[in-house]
Amino acid sequence: MTDYLAAAMAMLGPAQNRYADPAAWDRLHAELDIRLPTDYQTLVDAYAPIQLNGHLYLHHPATERWNLGQNIRDTVRAWSEVPWDDLDPDEDPRLLFRLTELSFGTRNGLWPIASTDRGETIFLVAASAMTLWLLVEDGEGGWAQYDMSFAEWLYRYLIGEDMAGPNTSAFYPGPVQLRRLPMTVGERPEPWSGPDRGM
Repeated sequence: MTDYLAAAMAMLGPAQNRYADPAAWDRLHAELDIRLPTDYQTLVDAYAPIQLNGHLYLHHPATERWNLGQNIRDTVRAWSEVPWDDLDPDEDPRLLFRLTELSFGTRNGLWPIASTDRGETIFLVAASAMTLWLLVEDGEGGWAQYDMSFAEWLYRYLIGEDMAGPNTSAFYPGPVQLRRLPMTVGERPEPWSGPDRGM
C-alpha cells in the first residue's frame, strides 16, 4: 500500500520546516474546535506558506502573512454568504453527497484547507474523525468528492490526475515547481524545484 505522505514529500523535496510550531497548531485547533489531519499538518509544516506548480496554495498557522487560521476564517465567511437554496440539483452538494446540512466552519461542516489560483477550493469534511474526506469546488459551481487523505489528494494532484472534478488536471512534467511566498512587503517570491521525478 502506498504511503502517500512519503510519496508526496519525495516529489516536493526535503522538508523545510521553516515555521513548524506545535503551539500554533494547538491554538488553531482550539479556535476551530476541530483537529486538522496529521498528514496535512506535516505537509504544511514542511513547506508552507507555498505555491505548488504555479497554482496550489498552502498557508501556515504560525505566520502573520499567509496565515492559515485567517485564511480559513475569511473563506468560511465568504462561503457562508452564498445563497444555497436556488441551486440546480446537479450543482447542490447537499444532494450530490448526501449532506444533512451545508455549513462552513462548523463541527459537521466544510473546512477550507487549500485553494488554487484557478478558483478551486479544497474542503475537509470533518463530520467524524473516523471518516475524513474531501470535497473540491472547481471555481465554477462543480463539486467533486475524494474519499482519501490530503496527502493522497496532493500526490494525485501533482502527478496530473483530475482532482477537482472532470478535466481539471494541472500536470506539469519534470520536477514539481515550488515558490516560497513573500513574508514581507519588500520580499520577492523564492522559486525552486523539487527533485527529478522521471515525469
